[in-house]
Amino acid sequence: MKTVTVICPAYNEEDVIGAFYRELKAVLSGLSASYESTIIFVVDGAEDSTLDILKRIAESDASTQILSFSKNFGHQMALLAGIDHAHSDAVIMMDTDLQHPPSLLPALLRKFEEGYEVVYTIREDTSEIPWFKRASAKLFYRMLNLITQVPITENAADFRLISRRVATVFRNHIRERNQFMRGLFAWVGFRSAGVPFTVGKRGGGRSKYSLLSMVRFGINGLVAFSKRPLLAAAVLGFALAAFGFCFAAVTVIQYLFYSTLPSGWATLVSLLTIFSGTQLIFLGILGLYIGAIFDEVKGRPHYIIEEKINCGT
Repeated sequence: MKTVTVICPAYNEEDVIGAFYRELKAVLSGLSASYESTIIFVVDGAEDSTLDILKRIAESDASTQILSFSKNFGHQMALLAGIDHAHSDAVIMMDTDLQHPPSLLPALLRKFEEGYEVVYTIREDTSEIPWFKRASAKLFYRMLNLITQVPITENAADFRLISRRVATVFRNHIRERNQFMRGLFAWVGFRSAGVPFTVGKRGGGRSKYSLLSMVRFGINGLVAFSKRPLLAAAVLGFALAAFGFCFAAVTVIQYLFYSTLPSGWATLVSLLTIFSGTQLIFLGILGLYIGAIFDEVKGRPHYIIEEKINCGT
């Protein structure tokens, strides 16, 4: 019998975590003839009763494991922790708010049986998703595919299946600190397939991704998978420098051949503003990459687990 592990990051999901577990367990029970299943809940520093609810579930279900972080390390690190502790033939990652429907698991496993080692899902947004979130996501993916060499499927979600071999690659070789999972699973290669799904209605609570969190997530993706912003900064810098030299030459000619220089304070102020602003933008771009290097050099752990339940030794 093959084995499957479902990794479920959870952060302040007390309103929905019980309903999610029951729905997921019902789907896995329907697969019990072919797969021995394990559920790993990664509690990412929850501040509500999520952990207490899961502890009660784990007491009556030995196949449910819990990894509780010492603080909030983020969604991507929760996924990585689950991968580090999953040793099944197939590993599935999904959110616990019921927007990733457990009923899709059989379709993912069918693709796995066909020989695909990465089965990703493609989100089909409904009218319930705010227009701003839909538009910003579309813009982000188009920009990311424009400036990176790794094609990332538009509307790809962190709801996916990977094989044991792919999980081993992440455990042993891909250990960067600022991980952008959607890009990394495209980067590692292997035989892949996509499965579309309609976003389910949130079972309770509210989204944990604020606008700032989404911006930070997007910046991590850009920095992790492209050096083109640095190239663009250099090209634009040379162009502005050339423009500056030409303007200086014109000013010198005016000084040599005309008795008085035309009034140009507005032009001077405009140029100073443009050049100063551009330099600050370039410094910001450099700072993002230097910050990523700094995180890697420090070598701090990706996450810290405070408590393990039903995980064995």
